[in-house]
Amino acid sequence: MTDDLFSRDAYLATCAATVVGATDDGVVLDRTVFYARGGGQPGDTGVLRWGEHVTPVTDTVKARDTGEIVHLVEGDTPQVGTGVTCDIDWPRRYLHMRTHTALHSLSGIIFADHGAKVTGGNMEPGGVARMDFELESMSAELGRDVEAKLNARLAEDRPVHVVLLPRAEALRDPDLIRTKINLVPPSIDPIRVIDIEGIDKQADGGTHVRSTGEVGRVHVVKTESKGKANKRMRIRLEGP
Repeated sequence: MTDDLFSRDAYLATCAATVVGATDDGVVLDRTVFYARGGGQPGDTGVLRWGEHVTPVTDTVKARDTGEIVHLVEGDTPQVGTGVTCDIDWPRRYLHMRTHTALHSLSGIIFADHGAKVTGGNMEPGGVARMDFELESMSAELGRDVEAKLNARLAEDRPVHVVLLPRAEALRDPDLIRTKINLVPPSIDPIRVIDIEGIDKQADGGTHVRSTGEVGRVHVVKTESKGKANKRMRIRLEGP
């Protein structure tokens, strides 16, 4: 399996790698800084450089049958055995990192105040995202209250830690699985946990910033009801 460097250091924007699998549409590498789409976070884009070639990576996904990380490419495809340099679109990735940490912090505040689990979530271009909660009601007033609490906690510049826990240990803490349905595949052991000190701690495979101060201000731009006990908050980050 590809060594997913991003899972240990989200700030790596480039790395050397070797092609271990290639088709007309996608390339598999022995190691990568490209995050594969999942958990509501988009896959990374960027380029693969090899010789005189610069091959755009238009998306990064996981193969359904193997779970292997596949870099979807346009243009010339490097063949198996080729050494390449991976360069992600860093500004795009960094915005996803800030957004993801904002969503986890939002989840932590809702869970602390209401005990509500997450029923869905997704990130969109431009620092826009949404998260759905198992709540009986949702209002603009609640959105304003959550926005104020969220920005106050983010401004505390809390550290964000990546922790690997043995599966049995992680599953003994029911609060680590914050989604309504446990989305962690049975084969995952250890389980990767994101710990935003004093705000949120849950199993997650995505990329995050090192501290909440990097997120900046967040606005709750819309609150919606998506059905009984399924309520949505949309957020937008300030700045690029």
